Amino acid sequence: MARLQVINNDNTIVKGLEAQIQLPFEAVITGKASYTFYFGPNQFQVCKKVGEKYANADGYEKNVYLGWPLISWINRFVVIPIFNALEGVVSSYGLIIVILVLLLKLILFPLSYKSYVSMAKMKSLKPEIDEIKARLGDDQQAVQMEQMQLYKQFGINPLSGCIPVLIQMPFLLAMFNFFPNSIELRGESLWWATDLSSYDEFIKLSFTIPFYGSHVSMFTLLMTVSTLVYTWVNNQVSTVTGPMKYMSYAMPVVFLFVLNSFPAGLSFYYFVSNIVTIAQQLIIRRFVNDDQLRLQLEAARDKNLSGEGGAPKKNRFMQRMEEAMKAREQQQQYNKNTKKK
Repeated sequence: MARLQVINNDNTIVKGLEAQIQLPFEAVITGKASYTFYFGPNQFQVCKKVGEKYANADGYEKNVYLGWPLISWINRFVVIPIFNALEGVVSSYGLIIVILVLLLKLILFPLSYKSYVSMAKMKSLKPEIDEIKARLGDDQQAVQMEQMQLYKQFGINPLSGCIPVLIQMPFLLAMFNFFPNSIELRGESLWWATDLSSYDEFIKLSFTIPFYGSHVSMFTLLMTVSTLVYTWVNNQVSTVTGPMKYMSYAMPVVFLFVLNSFPAGLSFYYFVSNIVTIAQQLIIRRFVNDDQLRLQLEAARDKNLSGEGGAPKKNRFMQRMEEAMKAREQQQQYNKNTKKK
């Protein structure tokens, strides 16, 4: 059994560990007991070498928790190799984090571009969608049905804007597990942060705010502000309206509380990532002509309505959505008829 104790008000010791180990008595007195202990940094590559050296220590690198299977694979085969390679040529860990952001954003740029174009296509149909909402009023089911038919006419897949974002999510979550478990950042400073493996205490509060803490992490604050700016930029091409649009501004505020006591390296990574993403969006916007996009959609609609090239393909998601809506509409109609009787 073990007991971990956090040491407060000490500049030399952060945590203390007391452990009690039970050994089989018979094995000890007969001299058959043989144990190997490792005392060293909880660093992925080092622990991996320990596992390779001792036959009974296979998988020893799992002591460095890198997340769930998919996320751990991204950390193990993408993030850690890039991070270690940059360590060999760059001395500043702040600069390493910036380069890591740029490399991953470059790899994922095609997905970001596709997501933006998809959202721009759906936004170009805003006049038609507004007309549907004005005509059908509060009948949300009928509005959704007509929207699906509209997207089908113009050859738009509503999921095409979401899928690229979902594919990028594991990379964001990978960082959520990488930085808190990266011993390389321990004691490394950046600007006002004296230790990137711990939170940056920019302001020490004389009181404790529930769910927030007794300090202000400036990197977390910068990350929150940049996320709010990115959300605003993203909403300029998004078709989301009403309460859901305002909810998108609430999530960054929630993460302000969640990440306030997380490593400064993680908050700095998310802050830089937001800045690069905003720049990406603005650059893509300059190269995507909304008027030209609208003409392409109208050409696709005319082609679909005229029957050229056969009927437009219907993906499984659209088909299931239509079937579910029709079933719901039939059920509601049945309930109305039953009440009349």
